[in-house]
Amino acid sequence: MIRSVLFDTETTGLDPMAGDRVIEVAALELVNDLPTGRHFHALVHPQRNIPDEVVRIHGITLDKLEGKPLFGEIADELLEFLGDGKLVAHNAPFDFGFLNAEFSRAGHPPLDGARMVDTLALAKAKFPGMPNSLDALCRRFGIDLSERTTHNALVDCRLLAQVYVELTGGRQRGLSLAESGQGSMPAVTYAAVGPRTPRLVVPTEAELAAHAAFVAKIKQPVWSDS
Repeated sequence: MIRSVLFDTETTGLDPMAGDRVIEVAALELVNDLPTGRHFHALVHPQRNIPDEVVRIHGITLDKLEGKPLFGEIADELLEFLGDGKLVAHNAPFDFGFLNAEFSRAGHPPLDGARMVDTLALAKAKFPGMPNSLDALCRRFGIDLSERTTHNALVDCRLLAQVYVELTGGRQRGLSLAESGQGSMPAVTYAAVGPRTPRLVVPTEAELAAHAAFVAKIKQPVWSDS
């Protein structure tokens, strides 16, 4: 049984080195890359303003953060939840950069980059030349986006967990080996991961155009009709 954690942050801007801060962090526990239902979630006071253009993205104003803890007050609990396994995020270098800046301020060592799993990189490898934002991937996999009216970290984590399952074939991971008691021969058992409903993935016109533009850059692609 392998435990890892999928996480997301919301921030005051794009650059932690320029003074931008984390204002929300959410994390979901995964076992064998499947969600268990356990999660961590915290709103954090950034000790600075939140620009209007950023508020329009995630909907979190400074008023909503009055009385919320500082990052240093949640750091220990967050680190305990993150554990020591893989850390999964969409555009993971962005989230790692912000968390490491906050951990540094709180007197903690940075997260090990070797633990990073970037679902954006996975998506780009699986769907080269196509849009691979979280919204685009949810639409491609038929995942309900109705909850995502703003970039709420916990909602984004729950959506990304479904995307991650699709990207890694996690729904097929029910096979495990157990000792049968007869020499070294294993007995095959299956975990209850639920039925898989096949989905027809139909690319949008924009995705088809982006893919065509990508293929046009490849010299003599083997799948070209020309």
